[in-house]
Amino acid sequence: MMERAESGQKLYTRMRLWEFPDQFVVEPTDGSSGSALAISRADGSMNLIHEVPECSILRVPKIRTIFGVVGVLKLLAGSYLIVITERECVGSYLGHPIYKVASLKILPCDHSLNNSSAEQKKVEAEFSCLLKLAERTPGLYFSYDTNLTLSVQRLNTLGDESKLLPLWRQAEPRFLWNNYLMEALIDNKLDPFLLPVIQGSILMTLLASAFCPWTRMWRRGADSDGYVANFVETEQVVQMNGFMASFVQVRGSIPFLWEQTVDLTYKPKFEILRAEEAHGGEGRLCENFGNAMQNVASDDIRYLHFDFHRICGHVHFERLSILFEQIEDFLEKNGYLLLNEKGEKMKEQCGVVRTNCIDCLDRTNVTQSMIGRNMLEVQLRRIGIFGAEETINSHPNFDENFKILWANHGDDISLQYSGTPALKGDFVRCGQRTMQGILNDGWNALARYYLNNFCDGTKQASMLQYIYIFWPFNLDTQDAIDLLQGHYIVSVSRDIAPRSQSAGLEAMASFPLALSLVLTGLFFATLSLRQGESGFACPNRFRYDLKHLLFSVIWASLSIALAAFVRANGRLFCNRPRLHKPQR
Repeated sequence: MMERAESGQKLYTRMRLWEFPDQFVVEPTDGSSGSALAISRADGSMNLIHEVPECSILRVPKIRTIFGVVGVLKLLAGSYLIVITERECVGSYLGHPIYKVASLKILPCDHSLNNSSAEQKKVEAEFSCLLKLAERTPGLYFSYDTNLTLSVQRLNTLGDESKLLPLWRQAEPRFLWNNYLMEALIDNKLDPFLLPVIQGSILMTLLASAFCPWTRMWRRGADSDGYVANFVETEQVVQMNGFMASFVQVRGSIPFLWEQTVDLTYKPKFEILRAEEAHGGEGRLCENFGNAMQNVASDDIRYLHFDFHRICGHVHFERLSILFEQIEDFLEKNGYLLLNEKGEKMKEQCGVVRTNCIDCLDRTNVTQSMIGRNMLEVQLRRIGIFGAEETINSHPNFDENFKILWANHGDDISLQYSGTPALKGDFVRCGQRTMQGILNDGWNALARYYLNNFCDGTKQASMLQYIYIFWPFNLDTQDAIDLLQGHYIVSVSRDIAPRSQSAGLEAMASFPLALSLVLTGLFFATLSLRQGESGFACPNRFRYDLKHLLFSVIWASLSIALAAFVRANGRLFCNRPRLHKPQR
């Protein structure tokens, strides 16, 4: 068994939060003898105190139990303390419990706002509303004892000195969700309170083995350094008979300076930000990426273009075997991590498959689950669990659990990024496309369309310069994440053009109109399905009814109607106070 990766300084695992009128006090209650942390409710300044202040009739604090301090966020006039109020144990890793954040609480330290101008108060109120959405951020995980931001292989190669560092100093910054939020605590050298948090998905099942697909997510608009939206590292770990095997894959949007601006069409056009590289649709984007990759291709770096829709269509996902055959030699050459009973390294992973896509959700999850399945079979043969020709399909219970884990894994990533479960999840979950899965895809795609155009403003998947919201004031969860992670900071410059009364009325009317168009699309979809019921007896007609009537009618009617409305009435957006990239 691999040696436990423990840090030299312990984190507080349970604390009591005292809410006094003038300050918050965080008192360790897990048996530690450390000092309490006091945070001023006027300006968010903090210091350690040896004992909790006395209470009185005029000074009766509210008391609650918390399980971690996520960090502090500074806005225009006030600061905001973010704490974990509920946790759920989801399993163990290297002998240590792993927790999922079940509830966050954001506590304002904004008494200084009383002396601010009316404009500052207005801006602060708008952004504090945005932070309320952050309390519902999904997929946050943490451990008090081990580093969740590193793969098993990277943990295994940590030196003794590194293992003695606090967990936040060991962490991989790309996957540290609260990296920006911890800055104030780091500046005040509050190591026992510095709890690293990741966003992703941790799923486990117990068979004859312990197996988990594990994701570390990092979201950001594409920039000149190659950092992209929805960058996810997925680690598949299996423990059996004292052995531990790990295989890592990554996914990310195509690493170009490209953007996809919401314009009420189902698939908005892509644009490369450099004018000289402007282009059209998805195919041109892949073409540009392929041309760029020719400059770096070598024996160690291979680029392979796989047209998922052309080869697999909507139902023939078994044709992904064509892709696997083309990369099988690369996977064999670069291997996987394998540790024996003593924690000694028998094999290591020397390279990684990165799946580049537009949003890296549905097609990517189907593809990565196929690669993960094949590599797991290789690992199980290596440690003597499977025979030479034995596969996961040979074991129905194992096969079912594998499919469910990867399907849930895809849903988790998709929910965090798009607000809906993954499409094509029926193939991952059941091994084939099903009628229910196709219907679910239609509904989820419709929900994505609505969320993208009427709730999300300009998505983070683009190179975000300014953030807009649809009127009425629907705040964007993704904007809240940008704010929490320091990708964009608040500016006092608003530059808001006055809005005419007619424009306001048009905007207020846009939501009911859009909803009516969506319902119209659903009506046509229902009619199409009823007309296609006889298709169950005729495969060709069934295929025609579903593909051409369901999808074409829904998306064509919605896209044309909504696009025509916007063309006639103009874009119904209003400016919110701007978020700008911090200069660091």
